[in-house]
Amino acid sequence: MASPIVAMGVSGSGKSTVGAALAQRLRVPFADADDFHPPANIAKMTAGEPLNDDDRYPWLEAIGEWLAERCDTGGVMSCSALKRKYRDQLRRHCHDVEFLHL
Repeated sequence: MASPIVAMGVSGSGKSTVGAALAQRLRVPFADADDFHPPANIAKMTAGEPLNDDDRYPWLEAIGEWLAERCDTGGVMSCSALKRKYRDQLRRHCHDVEFLHL
């Protein structure tokens, strides 16, 4: 049994690169959190507007659901998850998720 891992850090820290390599090494699925943004978030970011916590909530829920589906089999997700409350939201979906801070 393997717990999912979230490769977390600021923009440009290597989350996707390290996460993809780790997933390949562990032979588990990899996903990039950027692919989970709803259209409203993408529109807002495209317009140069920063996301707020309300914008991030459904995005984190989608990521949490992906983690929950892999709670027993493992997986690696690259995600900023910089605030503790974001990590706590993800933990509600899979208590055993591990965070790798880059």
